[in-house]
Amino acid sequence: MLKVAVPNKGLLSESAIATLLEAGYRQRKDSRDLVLVDNSNQVEFYYLRPKDISIYVGSGELDAGITGRDLLINSSAKADEILALDFGLSTFRFAAPTGKSWKLTDVAGKRIATSYTGLLSSYLAKEKITATLVPLDGAVESSIRLGVADVIADVVSTGNTLRQAGLEVFGEPIIQSEAILIARPGVKIENSLETLVRRLKGVVTARQYVLMDYDCPNEVLEKACSITPGFESPTISPLRKEGWVAVRSMVLKKDIHKVMDELWSVGAKGVLVTEIKACRL
Repeated sequence: MLKVAVPNKGLLSESAIATLLEAGYRQRKDSRDLVLVDNSNQVEFYYLRPKDISIYVGSGELDAGITGRDLLINSSAKADEILALDFGLSTFRFAAPTGKSWKLTDVAGKRIATSYTGLLSSYLAKEKITATLVPLDGAVESSIRLGVADVIADVVSTGNTLRQAGLEVFGEPIIQSEAILIARPGVKIENSLETLVRRLKGVVTARQYVLMDYDCPNEVLEKACSITPGFESPTISPLRKEGWVAVRSMVLKKDIHKVMDELWSVGAKGVLVTEIKACRL
């Protein structure tokens, strides 16, 4: 039976559970449950702290897990990223008090507070920068005001917490993170694990795309298809009305209004958009 780790709390937990439910797997209803066995899919789910998941998977105790890319890198665990899941998006960045134009080179010799010492140590070594790391388990925004650090390096989603603390980000993002599916190194993607990957990939794709249907005259069909090339190619069917065809294509959800405007401008009519609940591509 496949053993899969799921975040038990925090920002990743709710979205991870929702994604697995959409993929057809059972999930716990009581947050106190530590293990759930889905016999119909031959999967055991273990609910663990997000920062520990990489360790359990990398050690071989579990086959796969959902965690953050930043947490995987910070752990130095021997686990491989298998699939990006397109939620839990964040950046890992430097931040310092407002009022000074900070540059990356300014962190040399400074005290940097962070909860991600492994990730930051690797980054600083790559950039050939020497600094003192101040390891904290959270709330690093307060470390500068309390005098234990000069700069912080932390996960940034909206930046509201930083602004409230009188801080601003500087430099390029150290890493772009999101929720990912990880697996033991060298594990074969087959059987239950292959099914898990395929189902999760279907959920991610279904969330990113919509189906767009429209009618258009034959003379503008090439233009219309260039606007909606689809995942592979559009589906085209003749209409009863002479010289017209119906077109169906997958379109990125973030582009639907732009695409609809462009289709209308070339002469397409009856443009409809439908949500995709699941897919296999």
